[in-house]
Amino acid sequence: MILDQNGNTSIITQEKATVIELVKKLQALYPKFKNNNIIVVLTTLNKPGFQDIIEFLEVSNIHRASKQSFVVVSDNINIDNIPDEIVVVPTIQEAYDIIEMEEMERDLGF
Repeated sequence: MILDQNGNTSIITQEKATVIELVKKLQALYPKFKNNNIIVVLTTLNKPGFQDIIEFLEVSNIHRASKQSFVVVSDNINIDNIPDEIVVVPTIQEAYDIIEMEEMERDLGF
């Protein structure tokens, strides 16, 4: 797992761990970046499945409830099959765009 910081956004890149191991590490280290927006990059995985993305649902719900953005980046998943509670986009730039839109919505009180 590689951690990068860009302003108030933490970028977590999956390196070698499985998705389940990554989620466990994310949950263990969550206090470190709970006040930041989070981007989880899974582009190195070969064809992550629906269940892999669902593993992030609990931490995503907790994070989004605290008025922060949580976005998963994967270009190998059918986004139509993903529940609305978790945001999945194909590129890092789109993740930043989602965060920017969500920050504007929060500023406007939505």
